[in-house]
Amino acid sequence: QVQVVESGGGLVHPGGSLRLSCAAPGFTLDYFAIGWFRQAPGKEREGVSAISASDGDTYYADSVKGRFTVSKDNAKNTVYLQMNNLKPEDTAVYYCATGPLDYWSDYLDQREYDYWGQGTQVTVSS
Repeated sequence: QVQVVESGGGLVHPGGSLRLSCAAPGFTLDYFAIGWFRQAPGKEREGVSAISASDGDTYYADSVKGRFTVSKDNAKNTVYLQMNNLKPEDTAVYYCATGPLDYWSDYLDQREYDYWGQGTQVTVSS
């Protein structure tokens, strides 16, 4: 069964850092991309970052470029989202998702993904 599980959310001050994890029990990330999405109260869910399955190509929304870094640990079958210099507008529920994306996929489009985690809350506040 394809399942992804997020962890690592919490409360942080502006300018602080958090690292989110997306574990994939039961299947290998060698063949599945991982996308990170977030949804703030009253807003639509948006793509934040993604990493491809084979080549490890990375993708970022303009709003997080230079602050967020996505990476993958194949040995642990886990993808990480390192978030630095966090801002109050980064406050949201963060989700990871997976699916069999390919070269032609839009990695920040949630419609490309089939399986979703339960989400983890990130709150940036002083």
